[in-house]
Amino acid sequence: MSKRPSPALPPAKFLLPAFMVLVLGGCQTNGIEDVTGALGVKSEAPVTADAKPDMDALRERYRAKPSDPSVALAYGKALRETGQRAQAVAVLEQAVLGHPSNKALLAGYGRALADNGNFQQAFDVLSRAHTPEDPDWRILSAQGAALDQLGRNEEAQQYYASALKIVPDEPQVLSNLGLSYMLQNNLPRAEETMRRAHERNPGDPRVRANLALVLGLEGKQAEAESIVRADLPPDQAAAKVTALRQLLAKKQQRADR
Repeated sequence: MSKRPSPALPPAKFLLPAFMVLVLGGCQTNGIEDVTGALGVKSEAPVTADAKPDMDALRERYRAKPSDPSVALAYGKALRETGQRAQAVAVLEQAVLGHPSNKALLAGYGRALADNGNFQQAFDVLSRAHTPEDPDWRILSAQGAALDQLGRNEEAQQYYASALKIVPDEPQVLSNLGLSYMLQNNLPRAEETMRRAHERNPGDPRVRANLALVLGLEGKQAEAESIVRADLPPDQAAAKVTALRQLLAKKQQRADR
């Protein structure tokens, strides 16, 4: 009796929205190269009472010195971290217009564009943020994440490879690379890469969640759920396990069709 072939992985557009619930729920990130779960899309982060005074102070500093690149960069970053994506893009766009060769501003603007879903523009801006003579592995990884969102996985993997030449076995880059393989339905290679990322930073919840997703898609659901539950309060663990199961169920439904 012939062995039934494994169902094909659904297109990335079906995986990513549900995956954001699994990986990003209650998790704050610092940039698109860090947001391995959604390949560059940040979760909305509510403005907390503790964060509000800092935002007020930054807003006043920006209003007083809107042309100061360091002030604009700090304010734009704070807007991104509090989920105010469109405002971050507007602030950093104005700053870049005034300082078109400021690489730190270009990098921040590129990340803000990616947060806001403007992936092609983000890639183009990030390309201006560094040079081959002075490469930045974080920007290379961010460019790869933007390309993965555009469905250009093989190109993305070249950028991750360049980043890994600078920082071998960097878990953030490995995790993005693993997800890129996943989006190509190369699950064995995705698992291998994700395990390398997990071995090098087992405490990163984003890396653990990415590994859990790949394992779940391979049918290793018990191990996937065990990883999801690690170091989480019971209610959060249950919610993430539920999200994982729902995602895998949708994958199976689409395969059956």
